[in-house]
Amino acid sequence: MEGGNKKPTEISSTKMFDGYNKRYKHYSPTLGCSMTFYIYFPPSPSSHSHKFPVLYWLSGLTCSDENFIVKSGAQRVASSEGVALIAPDTSPRGLNVEGESDSWDFGVGAGFYLNATQAKWKNWQMYDYIVKELPALISENFPELDISRASISGHSMGGHGALTIYLKNLDKYKSVSAFAPIVNPINCPWGQKAFTNYLGENKAAWEEYDATFLISRFNNVAATILIDQGDEDKFLQEQLLPHKFEEACRKVNVPLLLRMQPGYDHSYYFIATFIDDHIRHHAQALNL
Repeated sequence: MEGGNKKPTEISSTKMFDGYNKRYKHYSPTLGCSMTFYIYFPPSPSSHSHKFPVLYWLSGLTCSDENFIVKSGAQRVASSEGVALIAPDTSPRGLNVEGESDSWDFGVGAGFYLNATQAKWKNWQMYDYIVKELPALISENFPELDISRASISGHSMGGHGALTIYLKNLDKYKSVSAFAPIVNPINCPWGQKAFTNYLGENKAAWEEYDATFLISRFNNVAATILIDQGDEDKFLQEQLLPHKFEEACRKVNVPLLLRMQPGYDHSYYFIATFIDDHIRHHAQALNL
């Protein structure tokens, strides 16, 4: 078994919009398994001292590090704006924990970007992986990337991850956006299932990973939060609850732009339609 924070190994490279999608594999001490992630590197300017700011993308349930890179089309504007995209996986893999693949909304592909406290799921430490391990790995191995200028975005479960991570680490990220995020997981079936299994019955622990709850505690948000939500999303009423978050933001005067998009669903067709706006939203905040 590999140990330590070893240099990531490049496993694929594909040119796109004059930059490169590169996929890497590394051993994660935080998660106790091998992990993959993608970086889209924009085309390098003539100045070799130039460093690119980064946008982390957190994907949703059942996704891996590949979905966003393959389906979103984000590279076009990331290339022109000079923003590097970092797309990690959504959970540990290959640990063969009993029950980890029994359902699509829990376990493998469903890490919920939290630190599990229940012994069985002790490897599910995606919060620490995203907030601590991955940025350190990027900083050590990719000198052309400037992780001090970082923003975060995501879809569905990843939108939940982006919002909660941002709110708890306002010093680490310049801006946040989300597509169809799970904003109030303590009050929806996906969240309740995940939190019960990963965090146990202590509801106070659940609140630490609920954006609607957190906004009242971490409300010194300067940059506008951008959320796009399709009104034909089949998960809108039961799972996503954007208006709960909108109400919570209004109460504490946090700037939120929630755009309800008529006719759109929960898919990457929806993400691809509006991703350019999100990349530009972050590029502006990253002081380009």
